[in-house]
Parts: sequence; C-alpha cells; structure tokens
Amino acid sequence: MKLTCAYTAEPKGLLYEAKILFAAALLVVAAAISVWGQNSSSDDAGRIQALELAWNHALEAKDARALDMLLASTMVSVDIDGSMVNKKEFLASISAPDYQPSQAVTEESKVQMYRDAAIVVGIFRVKGTEKGKSYVHRERFVDTWIKINGTWQCVATTAALIPAK
Repeated sequence: MKLTCAYTAEPKGLLYEAKILFAAALLVVAAAISVWGQNSSSDDAGRIQALELAWNHALEAKDARALDMLLASTMVSVDIDGSMVNKKEFLASISAPDYQPSQAVTEESKVQMYRDAAIVVGIFRVKGTEKGKSYVHRERFVDTWIKINGTWQCVATTAALIPAK
C-alpha cells in the first residue's frame, strides 16, 4: 500500500502560474479603475463648486449672459416664496432694474455626484436692494446639475428662506 501526501512542493505547472498572474493583473486593473473613478468624481465635484461660484459672481454683476451659459434651457427655479419660474423668467428677474444685489455668497455647500448628475445642497446669503428696500436673505438651496453633451448645466434650483434668529 502506497501512502500519498496531499501537499507537494512540486510546481503546479505553467497553467497554474498563468492563472495566478492573470488574477494579480485583474486586481491591479480593478484598483486603477476604482482610483480613476474617484478622481473623476472628485474633479467633477470641483467643477460644480466652481460653477456655483460663477453663478454667485454673475448674480452680483447682474450678468444674465453668464447665467444663460450655466443654466439648461429646461431649467426651473422654485423661489423662497414658492413661486416657480422657467429659465427665461429667471434671467429676466436678474436683469430687472429694481433688482440690485450687492453680495451673493455661498456660506456652505456639499456636492453629491451621481455619474452625469450632481446635487448641491447648501446655504446661500444674498444682500442687496429690491424695489427700493434693502434686504439680507439666508437661504437653504438645492441645485441639480446634469452633464449635457459634456457640459455641466443646472436644470433645477430651489431655495427656502432661513428665518433670522
């Protein structure tokens, strides 16, 4: 009777080594794709933050042309009073002579990325005069950005007034 050992120090052969090499290569590729995806998402989140800042500067300058480039043609805005306007009406309100913002600042914001969509939630403060009356508003906002033909555009924005304490 011959006894055999389950473990042997002999090499498993070329096929076994090729399988190990292939598995290792797959792990390296998977790790690289994961890191690339995180960097891409992080880059896009940074772009969205920059677009939000550009929006604030355009409001301060009453630059409807700059805002036009940031907003999708189908954009809708729900204002602090609950009214809803389309892009054309939104741009007209910014261009109105009685609307005079002196400061538009995002106090805080967080971007959540979803492939070719991004949601920005934050607090926005705007100071200015409208119809001869000065105001300071703090608002909680939600902006929805979609990458359309390779360009990020805001498709929806909504704001709720934060009452003064």
